[in-house]
Amino acid sequence: MNLETLTRSSGEWLRGTGPESDIVISTRIRLARNLAAFPFTNRASAHQKGEIEAILRDRISKLDIHPKLIYVNIPGLSPLDRQLLVERQLISRELAAAEGPRGVALGPQETVSLMVNEEDHLRLQVMRSGLALDEAWQDIDKVDDLIEQRVTYAFSEEFGYLTACPTNVGTGMRASVMLHLPALVLTKQIEKVFRALQKINLAVRGLYGEGSRASGDFYQISNQVTLGKSETTILNEIREVIPQIINYERQARAVLVQGNRQALQDKVWRAFGTLRNATIMTSEETMDLLSSVRLGINLGLLEDLSIPTVNELFINTQPAHLQKLMGTELDGEERNAARARYLRTRLREIGAQPN
Repeated sequence: MNLETLTRSSGEWLRGTGPESDIVISTRIRLARNLAAFPFTNRASAHQKGEIEAILRDRISKLDIHPKLIYVNIPGLSPLDRQLLVERQLISRELAAAEGPRGVALGPQETVSLMVNEEDHLRLQVMRSGLALDEAWQDIDKVDDLIEQRVTYAFSEEFGYLTACPTNVGTGMRASVMLHLPALVLTKQIEKVFRALQKINLAVRGLYGEGSRASGDFYQISNQVTLGKSETTILNEIREVIPQIINYERQARAVLVQGNRQALQDKVWRAFGTLRNATIMTSEETMDLLSSVRLGINLGLLEDLSIPTVNELFINTQPAHLQKLMGTELDGEERNAARARYLRTRLREIGAQPN
């Protein structure tokens, strides 16, 4: 797979379409699976990991999936290319940083990714733009069934699918929805939402999952419990909560517009002006400013700038993407200058203006 082509699109999770896409960035469902004949990855020898990787690579290549998945050998990638895949949500930070035989099979549209030798032998992932739990579940269930026809999973009649981490035992499923919640942050209601979610055993994580910060007001909401619950129950729990959060965010946006439209306009236009004129820009500052711009577009405060374009700026200003676009590796200061230069150029090309 030519990873250079990835820098020419935003990928599925930033496509900017699908139900509720003004607030819901993407829906992702992940399944954790292990081969019955081998110890878990953290207990397996290098030789055993090699066997696991060879078996799964072979079985994946024979799946009746169209278009065909493309297998990428992770140890054969440069650190920059590994980071590129992390930024696109196609592999985890853990898989990028691990050692030994491992890989990922990717769908050309970036909706499917199968990670081999991460925490578990196999991590299946399906992503959809917008709120699309049913579609994502149908897709990943089909892929899981196809693989299970060719390998024997570690499975217990009592406990369900067996996984390296006890919190994944059972269905092995994590269903997550990524939301953009800038108004709840600005109105200081976000912590109240988090506390309510924790009471019903739903987890809140940042942009890149467990342990990551919520850059750009992006939050991932997912289930925490897999044991003793069916896939349908888990999906229903998420399905019941997400519309409420969407409604809270919309109410908060209305309060911001009605309460002090001028102050909100000023925040959005200042963010846009900084992005359009700065000479130094960190990744974190870019995410925060683009978050304000995205909110401004959705509220009609900026014209001639679309959500897909903002999403393109989100991804292309990430460190690995930026270096790929520049055609060279850059240190921190060089990246900050290149990021500001890229933003100035793109925004002036677009010709977007405050409304």
